[in-house]
Amino acid sequence: MTASSDYTPPKVWTWDKENGGAFASINRPIAGATHEKELSVGKHPLQLYSLATPNGQKVTILLEELLAQGHTGAEYDAWLIRIGDGDQFGSGFVKINPNSKIPALLDVSGPEPVRVFESGAILLYLAEKFGAFLPKEPAARAEALSWLFWQMGSAPYLGGGFGHFYAYAPEKIRYAIDRFAMEAKRQLDVLDRRLSETPYLAGDEYSIADIAVFPWYGGLVLGWLYDAAEFLQVDEYKNVRRWADDIFARPAVQRGRKVNRISGEPSDQLQERHDASDFELRTQDKLNASY
Repeated sequence: MTASSDYTPPKVWTWDKENGGAFASINRPIAGATHEKELSVGKHPLQLYSLATPNGQKVTILLEELLAQGHTGAEYDAWLIRIGDGDQFGSGFVKINPNSKIPALLDVSGPEPVRVFESGAILLYLAEKFGAFLPKEPAARAEALSWLFWQMGSAPYLGGGFGHFYAYAPEKIRYAIDRFAMEAKRQLDVLDRRLSETPYLAGDEYSIADIAVFPWYGGLVLGWLYDAAEFLQVDEYKNVRRWADDIFARPAVQRGRKVNRISGEPSDQLQERHDASDFELRTQDKLNASY
């Protein structure tokens, strides 16, 4: 991998939409809707508009965990937002999330709908709404929130930094890959040291902190993210691997990872979820067989 050295930034930056790499068709330097499109609203108290990226998986995992605990008010419709097609720039989606990023949640259970955007905010909103997966004891609660916000601040280095330059950028730039690989490994070491002390990030209790971190760093050590496990030598982080294996074994986690998924094995894709029975009846392999 070699660094590109023939670029000198101009005095004033201008947008070259042909130079955006894998995401050139959806990236732009302005906000707002590009087209009129209202969002569908289903029968359940919670309406989720998302895609099974790591950030999207956080919310569907938590919703499935809440339902597994018996919180019937956490029933949800999960509508697919195809970000590669620009669905996130539709007028209805922008009304819920002016930042045009998945996931976005609409709580229609009360007198007035409540919108929530940013995955960390959604996790905290749901944990507080249902009184679950967030410790009540002050020190443990503070620990859980600290790791939740650590993930929200750190993941852009892993996703937009390492993942972008290692997997998606139109050219391999050694400086960028080295810079973000170093940071990704530092973050894995932070997690590994914490998880050498305690089974979960907040202590003995599985919480929204673990749910937030798992799709990113758990996915990395389990080999799902960027096909970079060997490159980053993730086997070094044995405590992270133990923690990731424990979380992945949870049935609600396995269900949550399937929701709004459009890639991988058809049996692991439940592109939209509107009923608990959909996991048995409407995964993509079942739908393909019915055609």
